This record gives sequence, C-alpha cells and structure tokens, in this order.
Amino acid sequence: MFLDGPDGRPRDAVHLIYANELVRPTELDVNPDVTEVEIAEDAYRVLTLSAIVRIKLTAFRRKDQTHLDDLIEVGLVDESWLTRLPKPLADRLQGLLETRGS
Repeated sequence: MFLDGPDGRPRDAVHLIYANELVRPTELDVNPDVTEVEIAEDAYRVLTLSAIVRIKLTAFRRKDQTHLDDLIEVGLVDESWLTRLPKPLADRLQGLLETRGS
C-alpha cells in the first residue's frame, strides 16, 4: 500500500491488488485477471462488474458487504448472479440476498 507521507493511515492509502493472486492464503478465490476489463471513455480500463463482485465476495469484509448491498439495491446484482459464481462465493451472495429480504 502507498501511504500519504509519514503520518498516512492505511485507511486512506492506495492499496495494490495483484491479478491472479490471493490477498490472503485463506481466501476463496484469486483476484481477477487484468483482461477482465471494459474500456471507459476510450481512455482507461476498468474491471468488469463481474470481477468487482468476485473481489468483494472473496474479501467479504463489512465494507465489501456494504458495497455488495449497494449493488443489490440499485439492481446491478440479483439472484441471477448465483449461477455465475463459484459455490463458496454464491453462498455468500445468497446470504446477502436473504438478509435483504428480511
């Protein structure tokens, strides 16, 4: 991570995530490949929504769950995603979808 000077905090840092690697040995899936991108404004590459959802489901920290809740709320992620994901990630998404229904 890149901290903003000697008083920089990890919370405000730029974090690097390497393609096709685990962030932690206990994670369920590797990070997406750099080829999973879309070209934005003919100027830069951004990860596909599918890649971002997998990253969020793999890390699954509270802030990742909140980001996933937001994607569900605006209709970008729904039950149809369950068949697109490896089972452990689909199970996590299922739990979020069920929680939203209650």
